[in-house]
Amino acid sequence: MLLTNLTAATMRDGYGLREDAAILIDGTRIAWVGPRRDAPSWPDVVDCGGKLATPGLIDCHTHIVYGGNRADEFEKRLTGVPYAEIAKAGGGIASTVRATRSQSEDELTASALKRLDTLLGEGITTIEIKSGYGLDLDTELKMLKVARRLGRMRPIDVVTSYLGAHALPPEFRENRTAYVDLVCDEVLPAVASAKLADAVDAFCEGIAFSVDETRRVFEIARAHGLPVKLHAEQLTNLGGAKMAAGFGALSVDHIEYLDQEGVKAVAAAGTVAVLLPGAFYYLREKQLPPVDSLREAGVPIAVATDLNPGSSPVHSILTTMNMACVLFGLTPQEALRGVTVNAARALGLADRGAIAPGLKADIALWEVERPGDLAYPLGFNPLAAVIQNGEVVRGRLA
Repeated sequence: MLLTNLTAATMRDGYGLREDAAILIDGTRIAWVGPRRDAPSWPDVVDCGGKLATPGLIDCHTHIVYGGNRADEFEKRLTGVPYAEIAKAGGGIASTVRATRSQSEDELTASALKRLDTLLGEGITTIEIKSGYGLDLDTELKMLKVARRLGRMRPIDVVTSYLGAHALPPEFRENRTAYVDLVCDEVLPAVASAKLADAVDAFCEGIAFSVDETRRVFEIARAHGLPVKLHAEQLTNLGGAKMAAGFGALSVDHIEYLDQEGVKAVAAAGTVAVLLPGAFYYLREKQLPPVDSLREAGVPIAVATDLNPGSSPVHSILTTMNMACVLFGLTPQEALRGVTVNAARALGLADRGAIAPGLKADIALWEVERPGDLAYPLGFNPLAAVIQNGEVVRGRLA
């Protein structure tokens, strides 16, 4: 079909804005984009009524498959109990592990679908989903199977990450070396053999895993041909991001405490910095990520919801874009690039994130005048329609 009478934010250079544009979709790919007056002849023409077209949005860091609820911890944190203290007392990730282990694939799928449907309602066409709430072989495999299943049940591309090195499970609390052995020698090879993960992630932090422990996990991931990414420098500066850059990590995420040496390493590796303002907001953090240093070094900046039951129960990519602007000082243009072209790069996907010939026909249409309007309001969703893989899967184009 040929979409006409729209403004296209192609995201090729800044917004890459094209006024009075047309987009030709042939099958599952974009075949042409340019001024409407130069559009090729095509039998199926749709007048989009002046809507804004952007690439389909990409949420490149989520934990949407989980069991249970941690609203009680939200209340505790608001009374002054630190997140790290809650985690050490058996709460935090360990609490969700217990709930997730107890649920079936069907139960986890049903709850995750509700979260996914909310995100789909804001124009997301690709999502990354992590494991990490099982911390044993059976439950980690179960979570990843559910994530793959979600991609078959809804019109969305699901990218999965194995996050076994997320926290110490209670049964290994006194023997962390044995748990790292389990991750490296048993679970990660099983995940790779079953082709359930597209990447391997870890949480490198004082309350989680050391740089050396994480390095060992990454070495096994590399042996199995899996790219890596890392939760790094969220609460302290351990140097995890610099280590991850040495592995050519797709992304380093959170990075509030990333120092200048880490920025240089990430820039040299071409690694994407993924900012997660939802966690910053919910944990009431004070240390801002080094956005100016990232800009100066030319590090691509992505933005994601980090949707999870504890530190970021944020179910809105549009709200996340606003938070990135208000809390971290990103421009609306940077925020939109952060959920399109740079988010695609954070997942190692070169076939999406922009509107250009040859790329996937994943397009969101919006009832707004300019792309900056997407990051401006809170609680307002101007989505009009979504095209995923060349098919209209939500709303109306005209």
